[in-house]
This record gives sequence, structure tokens and C-alpha cells, in this order.
Amino acid sequence: MNIIERIPKIWKIAYLLICGWYGLNYALSSIIEWQVFRPYNTSVLWNGFYLFETVCIFVGLTFFYAHWLFRFKVVVQVLGHVGGLFVYFMCISYLSYYFDYYLDGLVYFDDWKEYMLNLLSWDAMRFYDQYLITVAVYYVIRYFETLQHKEQEKGELALKNKEMELSLLKSQINPHFLFNTLNSISTLIGTNKEKARKVITQLSDVFRYALDSHTGEKVRLIHELDFIENYIRIQQVRFGDRLKFIMDVEPTCLSVDIPPMVLQPLVENSVKYGIAPKDDGGTIRLMVKRIPGGIYFEISDDGLGINAQKVLDGKSTGVGLKNSDKRLRSIYGKYAGLHISARQDGYTVSFRLPPNGYVHAEDAEELETATV
Repeated sequence: MNIIERIPKIWKIAYLLICGWYGLNYALSSIIEWQVFRPYNTSVLWNGFYLFETVCIFVGLTFFYAHWLFRFKVVVQVLGHVGGLFVYFMCISYLSYYFDYYLDGLVYFDDWKEYMLNLLSWDAMRFYDQYLITVAVYYVIRYFETLQHKEQEKGELALKNKEMELSLLKSQINPHFLFNTLNSISTLIGTNKEKARKVITQLSDVFRYALDSHTGEKVRLIHELDFIENYIRIQQVRFGDRLKFIMDVEPTCLSVDIPPMVLQPLVENSVKYGIAPKDDGGTIRLMVKRIPGGIYFEISDDGLGINAQKVLDGKSTGVGLKNSDKRLRSIYGKYAGLHISARQDGYTVSFRLPPNGYVHAEDAEELETATV
């Protein structure tokens, strides 16, 4: 990779803009002098062109010099630019003298002295400006590059924090689910062989899905529902007719991508706190449908309701619902968290997800007021 390719694109654009601006200035001044003060003396145009080329070279050198000084302390940078300004002025002023005086025969020291004294007036500002503007442009670029770098670091840190949080949440959810499932299966060992074989197959599917979910990729809703059905079938072997399960899912929602194992803790909560403690059991209903601006998920049961052990209040030993709530908020934003409604005859846990991506604030009101 050569040195030109290593130069940042923003530097190249700034360099071309600065040179373009000075090119316009030198072209106008040379044409005016050629037409008004030194009519039809073509050397004026050539002198302006050569001086413009020199300025372009010095602008590039000034960029590299400012970049080199930037690594030092502010005091060193200030002193360095004071020296750089003096060197720049002397070089450009001498070249200007060479084209304006020396080539016209004014080659003596007194001629150079007269020219330099004239430059020390207001005319010298045009040379100072060339250096100061170039340095100012460099520092403006560095300022915005620093801001961009900080924002990039902040975004990368937020992404790493989110990945770590999701990894922690899933590490809590998966063992919690597997432990309860194994407890349910342990009562089935030694019973009907055909039923045991079927449950083992279902359990292997559950394990496979749980292990695959560690990849962090979202899954199709239809696969999550297969996982839920396997979980429920295993629990139904334990609870028998006391546990009923109904799914009401719109076909158009089956291809929706959702975080893996986000529904299982909600169903498990209904089994554990709503249906299992109730003598005559009950029914769990899973509903998924489209609403304006998103997808609506609802898991409800007709279990003990407000008479059951509370969840999400810190008193329950389970962490499934808390982690599901945190996962949803972490991925989709605070408007995608769980909503819990406790009744005398059961619990309802619901949440809303956008069709794609993050729930933006402007969509929140529509999601909150949507008819469900």
C-alpha cells in the first residue's frame, strides 16, 4: 500500500477543497493583474500558476506537519505552529519576491528588503491565512474524528455489554428449564416403555433446542412453538388431565423471528405457579396475533391467579420471567417488556414485538393503545 492510499479520504477531500479555493483566488488575481496592471504580459499568468503550485505543495506539507505535531502536548503544538508559520511565511514570501521582482531584474538586497517590508503590511495576511486555515481545517477534522471514534467505542461497548447480559440471562434460563424438565421426567422412568420412549424423544428435542439457542441467533416462531409443545407434552405426562394447553396462533405469524426460549419461561410460570398448585388443574392458552405496528404475544392461564406466589416482585425463587423481561427490553427496547395481569382466576402475561427490529419511541403509543 503506497503513501497515497494510506492517507485518510477526509484529508484528501479537505486538501482538494483548500487547493481549489486558492486556485480560484490566484486565477482571479493573476487575470486582474494581467489585464489591468500589466496588460498582456503573459509571464504574470505563469508566475501565478507556479506560485499556486507551490502553495498546494506547502498545504500538503502543512497537513503532515500538523499531524506530526498532534502527538505532542498542547504547548509544544502551539510553539511548533508558531515556528511553522514563520517558515511558511518566509518560503512563500521569497518565492513571491522571486516571481514578482527577481525575474523583472530587481535582484539586489535593497529590492528584496523593500519587497519584504511591503509584505509586513496587510498584504502579509494572505500568507499567514494559508497556513492558519490549513492547520485549522486539520484540527477540525481531528475533532470530528475523535467524536466519531468515541461514539464507535461507546457503541461497541454497549454491544458487548448487551451480548454479555444476554449470555448471562440465557445461562440462567437454560439450566432452570432443564432442571424442572428432568424433575418431571424422573417420575416417568420405569413406566410404560412406549410412553417412556416417546418422552425420551421429546426430551432429546428439548435438549437439542436448548443447546442450539446458545448461538444467540433468533429463531422462527414455528420452531419455538414446536419446542413449547414438546415441553408441554412432557409436563402433561406428569400432570395428566390436570394440564390442558391451547395454541391460538395466526398463520401469518409463524415465520416471525423471535429470541430463542423467550416463551418457555412464561409457559413454565403458568405451569409452576398457576396450574400445578391447583387441585383440579387448569388450562394454559398461548395466543399470537398481529396488531397495528407489531406482533402481540399472550400466555394466560385459569390457575390460582393473585392467590399464587408472586413473580417479578423479588419474592419468587424463580428467575425465568424476570430474565425474559430483561431479554426483551435489552433486544427491542423498554416498550417490549412483559405486561402482567393478575386476576382471581389466573394470570395473563403479554408482550408486543415490532414486525422488524427495535420499537421506536414514536411507535410506542400505537403499541400501547393497540386493541388486543
